[in-house]
Amino acid sequence: MDITILTEYLSVVVVGICLCVGYIIKNSLDFIPNKYIPLIMGVLGLVVNILINLSTGINAEIILIGLFSGLASTGLYEIFKNLIEKQ
Repeated sequence: MDITILTEYLSVVVVGICLCVGYIIKNSLDFIPNKYIPLIMGVLGLVVNILINLSTGINAEIILIGLFSGLASTGLYEIFKNLIEKQ
């Protein structure tokens, strides 16, 4: 299965913002359980992508890119964590 088509539905800006916010939540806000971080990142990704594309209007693709990018950032957290801790 070729998953390269999924890269069309990623926004680097949204992934970066969600990755940084997720890292802060995970390491600084102990009162937020880890099971809610993907939910928070999905919603944050959606909101950020809507704000970025506000002038073009909201459609299904904008929603999908925001949600997918926010959730992808939770998967990239481990890579980000390993880069920070090794340095």
